[in-house]
Amino acid sequence: MDDVLVGSLMSSPVRTVTPDESVRDAAQAMIDHDISSVVVVDADNRPEGILTSTDYVHIAADDAAAGDTPVGAYASEDLVATTATERVADVAETMMADGVHHVPVVDDDEGAVGMITTKDFAAYLSEARAPSPPRPVER
Repeated sequence: MDDVLVGSLMSSPVRTVTPDESVRDAAQAMIDHDISSVVVVDADNRPEGILTSTDYVHIAADDAAAGDTPVGAYASEDLVATTATERVADVAETMMADGVHHVPVVDDDEGAVGMITTKDFAAYLSEARAPSPPRPVER
């Protein structure tokens, strides 16, 4: 993974929401696209935070009627982000150190352009280190 760049593993396009969208609508987008996070962006597509499936545990614990609450009330604002040209190994180390599972990929001109997750790393590693076919058992 030393020479692999984020751009080759990231998911794109990234799903985004604005801080004033409801957590119900964000959840529906996550279900519709089979993803576990959305990036919260401003009007210029610049990341302001992230809302993950883990955040929905807090939403459910707070109040079942919280579905109409704006995303901004629950999104994590302590955002770890990267660029498509960053080495995957460096991002993996950051994710481990910071305990995050989703890292938005940003571009200076376009804002949020992708997402790299622990699921992307697992998929890459499973392909890169696919086990050899099983050997026949001699009897």
